[in-house]
Amino acid sequence: MRDYVFVTGKLAANALKSALATMEPDFDFDIVVLNCSVAALMDTHWIARHMPKVDGATRVMIPGRCQGNLSPIEEKVGVSVIRGPKDLKDLPLFFGREPLQDGYGEFRIKIIAEIVEAHQMPWDRILAMAEYYQANGADIIDLGCPVRGGFPGVGKVVKRLKERGFMVSLDSFDSETIICADDAGIDLLLSINSQNMDLASKLHCKVVVIPDFGEGLKSLEKNASELDRLGVPYIMDPILDPINFGFTEAIHRFYETRQRHPDAEMLMGLGNLTELTDADSIGINTLMVGIGTELNIGYVLTTEIINWARGAVRELDLARKLMYYAHKHSILPKGIDDGLITVKDPPYEMYDESELREMQGLVQDKSFRIFTDDRWIYVFNRDRFIRSADPKEIFAQLDVRDPSHAFYLGREIERAALSVQLGKKYAQEQPLRWGYLSNPKNLL
Repeated sequence: MRDYVFVTGKLAANALKSALATMEPDFDFDIVVLNCSVAALMDTHWIARHMPKVDGATRVMIPGRCQGNLSPIEEKVGVSVIRGPKDLKDLPLFFGREPLQDGYGEFRIKIIAEIVEAHQMPWDRILAMAEYYQANGADIIDLGCPVRGGFPGVGKVVKRLKERGFMVSLDSFDSETIICADDAGIDLLLSINSQNMDLASKLHCKVVVIPDFGEGLKSLEKNASELDRLGVPYIMDPILDPINFGFTEAIHRFYETRQRHPDAEMLMGLGNLTELTDADSIGINTLMVGIGTELNIGYVLTTEIINWARGAVRELDLARKLMYYAHKHSILPKGIDDGLITVKDPPYEMYDESELREMQGLVQDKSFRIFTDDRWIYVFNRDRFIRSADPKEIFAQLDVRDPSHAFYLGREIERAALSVQLGKKYAQEQPLRWGYLSNPKNLL
């Protein structure tokens, strides 16, 4: 019995055979070549009308770009039908990827998202940011306060957020602000050390305990011990310092704190890295959540102030699920969920020039096909084959006179050039892939 029947059009038939030969699959298969040049132009109803019998097969795979409901084909052939990848070069990856086990999407780390300078914002802006953060994965909304001074009206803001179901924390050392927010029902205070320890026994909320300013683990231990004596529940934060200002030592503090307190709740604030490093926040957040997962850290605190940290909450939400799953199953955080790969792309295969020239030999019309590799843009039809890295040079050779066609080709060639520049996969008439950025959950 054949495991698969692969359906394709005439133009892609040789490429399909090559892709399957490269795979050396451990299953039996047949290839059905339908009377259509371009496989992407076939929809499922057309395939159902022209599909021959597939006696003895267990599954039929149609090209990934074929549109429509699969039911008409399944009714015709009597077996399960699936869509393959959108590009034949991705077949090896399609079949080689390990299926996710049950439980993907679970996480342990909670995300605290700070509304920086909330004390200066009108209520509607605070609410909009809280809803944005929550929609992107935040568990707790943190109200940022000035370094010195208070937050007038903080109690009213806390009550209104709590009425809407938000968990709320406060980032302040101002005693009056803290008492007002606690009376209004905050869930967490950031932070307590010897400077405001006198407030601890008066509070109803859990607190984050930190070292005294400029001090290290000895100070953190002393402050935590005092909270234990007072019977105040707390989360330990050894403080993550910026790069070149104690970052490596800070990582050691987190490790040492976990060794000394195996069961303690811990928090790691990531703003000192994401906001203070000229680099996209995605990789930083992913790495730090990986460290946090290994150290069993229960909370991360983030902000989205600087432009390159926009989306940090969503990144942390994706990262905590990825890292939890990888840690739980003792596997690498690779080949599981590619949503955090944005500017560059997951692995993919490219057509080389010889394959494209062979494909051109089968083209019988004047429509231009566009492909890329890691260096060149290729544009060809029945009559010409162009290879260049310069969109202007390519366009000058196309001799296109119709304005709408010129616009279409110009847009596609510029997209192809961008894909070469960034190392992304290009597919004609398809948007470039931007990971989680391609599907924003919620925008401010």
